Order: sequence, then structure tokens, then C-alpha cells
Amino acid sequence: MGKQKQDDAFQVDSLTHYLGGFVNRRKRFWTRFGNLETWFLRDDLAEIDVHQPIYIAGLARSGSTILLELLSRHPETASHRYRDYPLLFTPYFWNRYLERTPRDAGRPAERTHKDGIFITPESPEAFEEMLWMAFFPDIHDPEKSSVLDAGSRHEEFEQFYRDHIRKLLLVREANRYLSKGNYNITRLEYLLRIFDDARFIIPVREPLWHIASLMKQHRLFCDGLKDNPRATAHLRRVGHFEFGMDRRPINTGDGAEIEKISALWQSGEGEVEGWARYWAHIHNYLADRLESNPRLKKAARIVRYEDLCRSPAESMEALLSHCRLPPSDELLEACLLYTS
Repeated sequence: MGKQKQDDAFQVDSLTHYLGGFVNRRKRFWTRFGNLETWFLRDDLAEIDVHQPIYIAGLARSGSTILLELLSRHPETASHRYRDYPLLFTPYFWNRYLERTPRDAGRPAERTHKDGIFITPESPEAFEEMLWMAFFPDIHDPEKSSVLDAGSRHEEFEQFYRDHIRKLLLVREANRYLSKGNYNITRLEYLLRIFDDARFIIPVREPLWHIASLMKQHRLFCDGLKDNPRATAHLRRVGHFEFGMDRRPINTGDGAEIEKISALWQSGEGEVEGWARYWAHIHNYLADRLESNPRLKKAARIVRYEDLCRSPAESMEALLSHCRLPPSDELLEACLLYTS
């Protein structure tokens, strides 16, 4: 029974699978359709500005999902939700359609990570990676650098991305965009160029327990995916390469180190060393960028997972202050619940 339950957690229903595949194969069409949606909403969007967007960006299993869950409860924030997939490129049309369609709200279910976080279609999720992949098709090629810095330019993407956020704010009736994106680790300076008032949250975790959690998740995903090809395809479509059959390291510009990490993982005997090197690879890169860029350092706040668990109220109050969000009693109560 245990094995059956694990497999069920990775099942992807037929509608999600086929519609998600349709969107994935025709990204250019959907970006054009997204631009058409923007034109249709031009009068409404003229009143909306992307002001101080909040980005949670850290290595997987660092506490980023808990932070997203908590900050999404703030009345001023808007984030992507599970229900936004697969028609993510047209958030306004899709959400208006869903509002007029009878559907089961669904009972909360534990997510595939088996980490005690329960979700519904209304739960926040990291889906913006689909937008990045549509405009940067090689962004997850481990043989190429994933870094987008202050000198990077892609005018078409930047306009589409800004408009997409404005539409999400419109449909959610909120004024602050909230994003969780592990892969934004290598795009912080690029995002700061696009939005010079952006606020960044970088969760970190004590390496011993962090690496243990990463290894546990990878084994869980490998077991759950091996008999579920639809699930592997789904993870590729949404840009989830942290664990499982198609695990890919983030290349921060050190190709030689990525080769060593990949070789250790592929050997079957170097999992611990591979993850340890990867942890250092990511966090050394982050430390270098924060030290080299005073503007980025000022815009970013490091959140230690252990501090969040030990002193949740104090940690959240400091985080709200950094994000320039007013206090929220509901959020603080939820923080105590999540970290208890």
C-alpha cells in the first residue's frame, strides 16, 4: 500500500497532461496570445504599476516554500497559484474562465514532497519559470551558464514579464507581486535592473541537514517518477529540475565544477559529495554577488531556516520590514503554526 500511495502522489491527470503539453509545444503562440490579452486589458493595466516586487530565491529545501506560503497570506501580495497551470501565459482570461466554471475546490492534500505542506488549487506555487523558459530556451542546459546579470538584455521578455505581473495583480486585486523561484538565484542582478526597487529574500539552511533533505527528496522523486512518465514530462514543462530522473544542476558560470558535480551524481557512489559540492557552488556564488554588488546586498535579506523555526514571530516581523509590507496578524499567526 505504501508504494501505491507514493505513486499516486505523482499521478498527472489526462486534462493537465494533454493541455500542458499543448501549451509547452506552442510557446510562441501562447506568448502572442498573452500579448493579445495585454492589448485587450490595456486600459485597466494603464493604472497598474509593478512596485517593489518580492522575490524568494534559494536552493531547494531551504525553506522557500514555507516563506511563500506565509507571505502569500499577506493581503497586499499576489502570487501564482496551482490553478494557474497550464494556461499561465494568459492569467487574466484563464482565471476569469475558472471563476465562471463550476469546479471542486478540492480537499487539502500533502504535496508530492511528503514534507507536511498541504495544498489546494488555491495554494501559491512557483510557476513563473515557464515564462523564463519560453524566452530563454537554454536556461536549464547545465553545460551553459545560467547567469543573467545587470548587463543582460531581452526587451521582448522584459515587456512580456512586466505585463504578465501587472495582469496577475489585476486578477488578484493586489498591489505587490510575490514570486518563489529557485532558479532566480542566478538572475538577481538582472531582476534588480528590471525592477530597481525589488526586494529579495534568500533562504539558507545549515548544510548538513540541508544536504540530507536534498538527498531524501531526490530519492523520493526518483522512486515516484520511474513508473510515471507523465509526471517527468510535467516537471520539465513547469521547470522543475531539482530532483528526479531529469535532475540538472544550476550552472553559475563555473563549467568545470558543474562537470565534477554531474560526474559524482552519475557515478551512483558520489551523491553526498556531489550535493555537498553543489551546496557550496550555489552559496559561494551568492556570497560573491552580494559582496560585489552593494545595491543587491541592500535589496536582499538572508533568512536562516533555523532562525525561522526557532524565532518565527521575530523572523517574520523583520522580513515584513525588509519587504516593506505592513504588519499582518493573520500572517504572524500562520507563521507560528507552520514552524511549530
